[in-house]
Amino acid sequence: MPSSVMPTSEIATSGAAVSATGLRKSYGDKTVLDGIDLNIPAGSVFALLGPNGAGKTTAVKILSTLISADGGEARIAGHDLARAPQAVRAAIGVTGQFSAVDGLITGEENMLLMADLHHLSKREGRRVAAELLERFDLTAAAKKPASTYSGGMKRRLDIAMTLVGNPRIIFLDEPTTGLDPRSRHNMWGIIRGLVADGVTVFLTTQYLEEADELADRIAVLNDGKIAAEGTAEELKRLVPGGHVRLRFSDPATYQTAVSGLGEAIRDKDDEALTLQIPSDGSQRELRSILDWLDAAQIEADELTVHTPDLDDVFFALTAPTAPSSLNSSKEDVR
Repeated sequence: MPSSVMPTSEIATSGAAVSATGLRKSYGDKTVLDGIDLNIPAGSVFALLGPNGAGKTTAVKILSTLISADGGEARIAGHDLARAPQAVRAAIGVTGQFSAVDGLITGEENMLLMADLHHLSKREGRRVAAELLERFDLTAAAKKPASTYSGGMKRRLDIAMTLVGNPRIIFLDEPTTGLDPRSRHNMWGIIRGLVADGVTVFLTTQYLEEADELADRIAVLNDGKIAAEGTAEELKRLVPGGHVRLRFSDPATYQTAVSGLGEAIRDKDDEALTLQIPSDGSQRELRSILDWLDAAQIEADELTVHTPDLDDVFFALTAPTAPSSLNSSKEDVR
């Protein structure tokens, strides 16, 4: 594992948009968050994954000042969460799983209402509303009741409303839930645009592909703890099953490779002339295989690298009993 991957508590907090140490929350005798640590650099996308009920929304609610933690410390945009909640609120925006859009009024009126809540003058409020409606491709529908909007339009309006206060940190709690694939991809573009403008995005999602596409770093929350954290590629290397697949067209060359590569696994159908070599997909291991093939003067007709995806990581880390080999790897990426 790359040396840049380290326990969260060991990562320097300088330049962090969000940092937390030992965050705890219980409801009755149920512990939802059991001392989690977070460190999110400014201008990045951080994705928090976990099964239903793992505590993702609770973490968002605590960090966005909606509820209080039972223990631990956190700083948001440089402000102490417990001592300066008003300063934290001024620096953040929150879009929850369920839209905050009022369907009885128009999209423009929703925007102007948000501008009033941020104490903008009427002139400034209209300017900001118009700019955001245009940015999110809602100008044509601005005068229509929000109840007539599609799910994707409502979600775009929801985020536009969140941006009225010009927050530098945005919490998006499952922002694409219920959206069709096209609307989901449109939302990904919006999130990328926010980050390009220097906004930090804290994302919770049920869609692993979404985290893989968007997040600079991903944490998997399970049983109240961060099971693992790292880039998507780092997390994928935690899970066994990666391999390099070699395919041959010449049976003699295939048999030579079988004899020389003792660790290789034959395809169940020997006539397929394929071998699988266990590999984490790293450049080092791939070079080693290629060097051996060159030295043995063996030429494969096809070489493909297969690595586990985030689905494999998620299921492995959130299983009731993770394999011991996986448990021993978790600390390497937290």
